[in-house]
Amino acid sequence: MNNFVLEWTITEESNGILIKDFLKEKHISKAALTDIKFDGGDIIVNGLTVTVRYALRTGDYLSVVFPYESPSKELVSEPIPLNIVYEDKYILIVNKPAVISTIPSREHPRGSLANALKYYYESIELASTIHIVNRLDRDTSGLLIVAKHRHVHHLFSEQQKKGEIFRRYEAVVHRVIQKDSGRIIAPIGRKSDSIIEREVREDGQFAATNYNVLKRYDNHTHISLKLETGRTHQIRVHMAYLGHPLLGDTLYGGLRDHITRQALHCCEVRFLHPILQEEMKFEIDLPDDMKELLKE
Repeated sequence: MNNFVLEWTITEESNGILIKDFLKEKHISKAALTDIKFDGGDIIVNGLTVTVRYALRTGDYLSVVFPYESPSKELVSEPIPLNIVYEDKYILIVNKPAVISTIPSREHPRGSLANALKYYYESIELASTIHIVNRLDRDTSGLLIVAKHRHVHHLFSEQQKKGEIFRRYEAVVHRVIQKDSGRIIAPIGRKSDSIIEREVREDGQFAATNYNVLKRYDNHTHISLKLETGRTHQIRVHMAYLGHPLLGDTLYGGLRDHITRQALHCCEVRFLHPILQEEMKFEIDLPDDMKELLKE
């Protein structure tokens, strides 16, 4: 298995800069540098190992070799099919089906996307732990970003803090929403008598969701949603708070007379690739159960 390596050819604008300052500009954390120094990584310039105090010169070829990541021994590898939308050396975009957990839980210790990813990583000889960027609820389908390495996940986390990862969902909710669009600003926190359920509460974390009506039906509404924040169950809680719970979402007041899971799908993600520095956009169609729901 190969180490994760980042490489640069030094340009004139970086001439004379110490490696530690150059790597800080590249958002490599002090913790990562400590791991590189003590846990089997390396810093190489023109084929020779150097320290972070080396002053770079124009034309130098710098390689940063990260230590191996040890996959979790508790996570079981399972041959579950993956619907991979995009893959490169650094990231995966997966279309997650409904009724599969993103990571194992006490209720569902096996059969998760993480179990499938571990099996896939073993098949391609990738030494890494599982780094999920935008976790989806078990019954939510759609696009999910996976970072193949700890440092790439760190870069995505920095983007998330700045609200730079765009996510658009589609949902079908109970009753007819009269306004064509709206912005829901309501703090979300854990319900005091539950370890799973969330609710709008004054002492909760700031949460903002934008919605647009796509189509109105007799007693349901098909909507598009854009997240400004990423709180647990955010869309489900906010729509229930408005009096429009998602169809199939029995935890928050929805009914399962038309669909057996919450009618929620992540249909678009957009972000700046943390390594390639290219704008990336991925879109995926609604799954069959939600298409059938809209036909009804």
